[in-house]
Amino acid sequence: MDEVTKKPAVIRQFRASRYDVLQDVIIMLASFGGRTLKVAARLYEKLPEFRVECHTCQWRCRISPGKLGVCRMYENDNGSLFNLNYAEVSSMAVDPIEKKPLFHFHPGTQVFSLGSLGCNFHCLHCQNWTISMPDSNDIAAACQQLPPEVAVATALKQKCAGIAWTYNEPAIWLEYTIDSARLAKEQKLYTVYVTNGYSTEEALDAIGPYLDAWRVDVKGFSDHFYQNLAKVKNWRTILTTTKRAKEKWGMHVEVVTNVIPGWNDDDEQIVGIARWIKETLGELTPWHITRFYPGYQLNHIEPTPIATLEKVYRTGKDAGLKFVYMGNVPGNAHENTVCYTCGQTVIRRLGYHTEATGLAGSRCRFCGAELNFRVAEGVLR
Repeated sequence: MDEVTKKPAVIRQFRASRYDVLQDVIIMLASFGGRTLKVAARLYEKLPEFRVECHTCQWRCRISPGKLGVCRMYENDNGSLFNLNYAEVSSMAVDPIEKKPLFHFHPGTQVFSLGSLGCNFHCLHCQNWTISMPDSNDIAAACQQLPPEVAVATALKQKCAGIAWTYNEPAIWLEYTIDSARLAKEQKLYTVYVTNGYSTEEALDAIGPYLDAWRVDVKGFSDHFYQNLAKVKNWRTILTTTKRAKEKWGMHVEVVTNVIPGWNDDDEQIVGIARWIKETLGELTPWHITRFYPGYQLNHIEPTPIATLEKVYRTGKDAGLKFVYMGNVPGNAHENTVCYTCGQTVIRRLGYHTEATGLAGSRCRFCGAELNFRVAEGVLR
């Protein structure tokens, strides 16, 4: 996930760099009224004794009256399930698309990034734990409301090429992201989920017609890892859901693995992830391997050694992946896109500055090799 801080810091940053964005939002929200919305959930089943089963994510929580699901953003109200964070925004920014990170998707464009509260994972190393693991009572204090039409209007006003739902898990913001994505597509904006991939098939199919990119975390490749780090079971559904996003809905897919020393840097897991990407998503699928930094409940672990990341990089290449990128290591050469056929540098990156000189559509300008890019004409810088 992209890293943010608590809302007040985000808003201060917003004012410093994009004050007009915040002002536009405030003006447009004046007519909305500022009330807290409680929206009927789209995907659930009613059970005996006023219980319900939520079908938004793979937890498929069975929720008693007056109780919340694991994500704390769905509540059983007298036998009906309601979403609690519709249009509630904790974090927003205008970002380079490369920050998601998405390297083969509309490179060089700006994306309007939105986050809310809650998550269906409880990761020990979560960068955004202040918004991903709040109490549902925090919504009014931690968020401001941004209706779908205002979000789309703001993206257009700021000349963004698209909207990304990120920072916390977008799947548990399903009702809002569907309404927003539908409007975004009507305005020719691209749409992005930055996700842990734990959506149900039903939820994916609900957002599928309106979603262009699925930037998914494959955090590890073992039951032990996912149960201990993220407190989830059935992690392999992430793999089947991601395959469905690509094959059924034609989404552009990029994979991120944050390499944590002693947790997921063993050969079995790293080879497993690399082979799965190659065999299931294809050799042209970008794999971002990112450096871990201490945080939240893993403050005692040292940052990932560069030598470890280099080893993971070689593992990905040896598995047949054409595009393996190293993240959280500023200035390293593995941020660049190099054509696997002719060896020419097609896109050079330094931080979030992108210089694309070797693309012709989705192909290498020098030799014509297909590079698996989605590019809008006239937007590369």
